Amino acid sequence: MAETRTLPRELPLFPLGGTILLPGEILPLNVFEPRYLNMVDDVRRGHGHIGIIQTREGGSPDKPALARVGCAGRLDQFQETSDGRYLITLRGVSRFTLASEVETPTPYRVARTDYLAFEHDLDPRQAPEEGRERLIRLLEVWLETEGLSTDWDSLAQAPLPRMIDQLAMIAPFAGPERQRLLLANDCAERLEVMETILAARIAGSADGSMH
Repeated sequence: MAETRTLPRELPLFPLGGTILLPGEILPLNVFEPRYLNMVDDVRRGHGHIGIIQTREGGSPDKPALARVGCAGRLDQFQETSDGRYLITLRGVSRFTLASEVETPTPYRVARTDYLAFEHDLDPRQAPEEGRERLIRLLEVWLETEGLSTDWDSLAQAPLPRMIDQLAMIAPFAGPERQRLLLANDCAERLEVMETILAARIAGSADGSMH
């Protein structure tokens, strides 16, 4: 748990609607807004971590309301483009509870964070392998109803915990659904939540229950 002890208690926030980061996963970001360019500059000079947190209804366009839980990511890669954008990659470390916001002169928001509820986020991810076949069946039906496709070969080769977490981040789920997946205690619980979401989506498309 050494890394969680080094995570900053005051964490710069990158609020994003419909986007989550999970521990151990990678999130590429295209940064172009001046306040977040400023934030990345400060993070590179400082502790190297950014908090990804979803927005929710409420607040103002400049300061939307935030979810209670986000995930701290370590800045892994950085590239500046010829037009002044930053292409960065964050690696998820630990989820956090937003305890409060810090009054700061910076143009970006800063949170006072609490990692206590998520001390297990650095433990190896585990999930029952027998859940793979049911999840793939649900995905096949759901993607067909949505007219979407995926790389089935890559999914078949990925360990189930990684498959679950990557789907939670990249599949076209709604913001509240993503937050439910983020809040799941571990991969096994996240699998249950994902199956529930997929089954509800399929039932809604078919205008009936799935058996």
